Amino acid sequence: MTAIHNHHDTTRALTLVVCVFFLWGLSYGLLDVLNKHFQDALHVSKAGSGLLQAAYFMAYFVIAIPAALFNQRFGYRYGLIAGLFLFAVGALLFIPSLAMGSFHSFLGSLFLLACGAGFLETTANPYILQLGESDTAEKRLNLAQAFCGLGAVVGPLIGGAFIFSRAAMATDIPDRDPVVQIYAWIAVFVVLLAVVIAKASAMPGVAQDGKEVRDYRALLGHKRYLFGVLVQFLYVAAQVGVGAFFINYATETSTDISSQDAAGLLSAAMFLFMIGRFVGIYFLGFIGPSRLLAVCGLLDIILCMMVVGQSGYLAVAALCLMFFFMSIMYPTIFSSALRDLGNKKKIGSSLLTMAVCGGAVYPLAMGYIADHFGTATSYLLPMISFIAIFIYANVLMREKTIDRNFLAVD
Repeated sequence: MTAIHNHHDTTRALTLVVCVFFLWGLSYGLLDVLNKHFQDALHVSKAGSGLLQAAYFMAYFVIAIPAALFNQRFGYRYGLIAGLFLFAVGALLFIPSLAMGSFHSFLGSLFLLACGAGFLETTANPYILQLGESDTAEKRLNLAQAFCGLGAVVGPLIGGAFIFSRAAMATDIPDRDPVVQIYAWIAVFVVLLAVVIAKASAMPGVAQDGKEVRDYRALLGHKRYLFGVLVQFLYVAAQVGVGAFFINYATETSTDISSQDAAGLLSAAMFLFMIGRFVGIYFLGFIGPSRLLAVCGLLDIILCMMVVGQSGYLAVAALCLMFFFMSIMYPTIFSSALRDLGNKKKIGSSLLTMAVCGGAVYPLAMGYIADHFGTATSYLLPMISFIAIFIYANVLMREKTIDRNFLAVD
């Protein structure tokens, strides 16, 4: 299905949407640094700091359906602008929240910012899928998500450099001003991006597969799609959980690694995550999305076992490498689940975005396990998710049509 005929408009639309992908990658990358920062600055427990991820990803659950309905009514351009507006307001509210030194007030600001991120994701993911041929949707979404990975690389670098700098760590009262400055600049970037999108002469529309279905009950007959929603929930839970306690794990498993060093390692892991997207795009042309998903799921199961059972630099290396193999999972599950939904894709994409709320579950559960049984033991939870992903990929391979159709047009 060709979404648009004007190549110039398509390129411009893709560029603007890629900036949006970078933005929420940046916010996600900063989140894991803030997790460790508030444990130190506000004396929050590991389980308590997991509320950061809970607030961030529960926002996706709350905003996904309203965002999908908004997009149906007003279109993708205004969906992007609305999401950016919410994101900017949330970022600006960080300033009074952090000035008060209130963790709960900060959680509220973070929730609003995440509502903006969820709105953007509900809009941008299906938009990218429809800006081209449906049989190459996995490649297109993986490519766009690679820039989300770039933002996730930059996030820990910024956080590590400013929040865990020697100047900030040298006082008994941790300096929260760097956090304020970071999010003030993010708000400026977001507002500028919204202005550019608002002034763009054209944001391409997409062809429709008949009259769009709006009744969510129509999805109940699509078993592969429903399985995909569950697996997406478990995947995001795993990805967020793996990152949430990365700094804790690295500093605890090796006394030579400081918090700032660990933030740098987290950035390196996010870099592997980004590179994995590009490598994944290459291998999609040879083995297809289902088989690639199965291979990555199996390898992450093995790496999780190493993280739980080993210690020292080898275990940290396994934890970093886990990000590389996670990289293709979200866009591949997303596009594979939506395939063949036809005129149910918009409502289908909103439920897949709601599944991102899985990221609210594992940080709390892993924080509890880490407080009582050790951080390494908490990584058993992500391993359960990777087992589910491996099973889902094998179900897709048994159908055979997804990989065959993908490779036929590559």
